[in-house]
Amino acid sequence: MPREWACIARDAESVVLSLNRNRGYEVTKGYVIARITVTDPKAYADYARASAEALKAHGGTALVRAGEFIELEGQSRPRNVVLEFPSFEQAQAYYRSAEYQTAKAMREGAAVADIIAIQGAEDLSVPR
Repeated sequence: MPREWACIARDAESVVLSLNRNRGYEVTKGYVIARITVTDPKAYADYARASAEALKAHGGTALVRAGEFIELEGQSRPRNVVLEFPSFEQAQAYYRSAEYQTAKAMREGAAVADIIAIQGAEDLSVPR
């Protein structure tokens, strides 16, 4: 998708989200969760910088980025990342964006990753 179209798509999505909020619809946040094993730290650092720029461009926030962790159950990876977006759709748009796909290409051969997008829980205290 040309960069200009990506900007228009992001702007249109923001308008739709705003209209839904104004009409009283609950819009749940979206998250991208990544479990990562870094195999080439120098190349991964380039990816991290590029993906941070894509994150900013798509209205996301890093909630967790490689902090201390303890494996409670199952198999873990040494690096864990949780990104928050205003909506589930925006989380997916970030991953599919040209900016992130460029960053992702930098990660090839530098890390093994499991990445998902997940919809946040609705606020169950708000009556429908």
